[in-house]
Amino acid sequence: MGHVVAAAAYHKGRKVTDISLEEGSEWAAKPDHFVWIGLRDPGSPELTCLQQQFNLHELAMEDAITRHTRPKLETFGDALFMVLYSPVRADGRLEFVESQLFAGKGYVISARYGNSASYSTVRQRCEARPLLLEHGEDFVLYALLSFVIENYRPLMDCIHGELEDIEETVLNRPLSQTDVERIHGLRRDLLRLRRQIAPMAEICQELQQLDFPFIDKHMRPYFRDIAIHVNRLLEDLTGLREMADHAIEIGLLLESSRQSITQRKFAAWAAILAFPTAVAGIYGMNFQNMPELTWHYGYFGVLGVIALGCVGLFANFKRMDWL
Repeated sequence: MGHVVAAAAYHKGRKVTDISLEEGSEWAAKPDHFVWIGLRDPGSPELTCLQQQFNLHELAMEDAITRHTRPKLETFGDALFMVLYSPVRADGRLEFVESQLFAGKGYVISARYGNSASYSTVRQRCEARPLLLEHGEDFVLYALLSFVIENYRPLMDCIHGELEDIEETVLNRPLSQTDVERIHGLRRDLLRLRRQIAPMAEICQELQQLDFPFIDKHMRPYFRDIAIHVNRLLEDLTGLREMADHAIEIGLLLESSRQSITQRKFAAWAAILAFPTAVAGIYGMNFQNMPELTWHYGYFGVLGVIALGCVGLFANFKRMDWL
């Protein structure tokens, strides 16, 4: 069952009073007033109450109840409905927590699901800046959207640090199955992050172009600022994906180099061992006409030739850095 985290009425940038859920439309109808209602895990009763008060569109209500859609912005007359996702990483597992925003003349409603960062911080920031909060609903929308975008930066910095650690590990030892699985998991998380961040660029573009009574043209630079941050996140995501790909490529190249070195060593030792084997094979043939067989020092002479040949081959391979 959901509950109201905070609900307040504001007038010219300053909080007037806390209100109940049922008083929202009454305060929103007053001149130069707007209400900001924050919900946590709302159910049908809370959403139905708000729909009746603010005449929320039935399609927006349907999306709000069913949930689990992609980030998007939809307009219904002079009202809008926005779906955003905040990243949460716990125990190495990345999840996305849905937030829904309803906004219209005189009201902003935020509905948060799951264990994402609380919007109470956003409310405190806005109330501490009455000159900007005097803009009303559009500034609250900017603050909420900006807060959601901010949640992506620490996570991406964390992934960047992990990829740097993997790169150092790859340079010092061969890739293990654990390393490969870790890189694969990070690449998968980066793809999921991109799928959630990319639509926000479109949302910011639409907010700059909307001609709504509650969106002041002077707030459009603020939405443009968010779009810039979103584009930077997308650029950083591309860089992080390249880092993950490079880590795998470097690991494969180093492993190929290590295998090549090992193969050269095997080839060198095989050549050294082949020399005495060849000499022994010659004298192992069943022929009588072999002068060395009747020579008193023939055995020692052959051993000397084998030793000289092996030492010569060893020195040559050592010079070639094969051993």
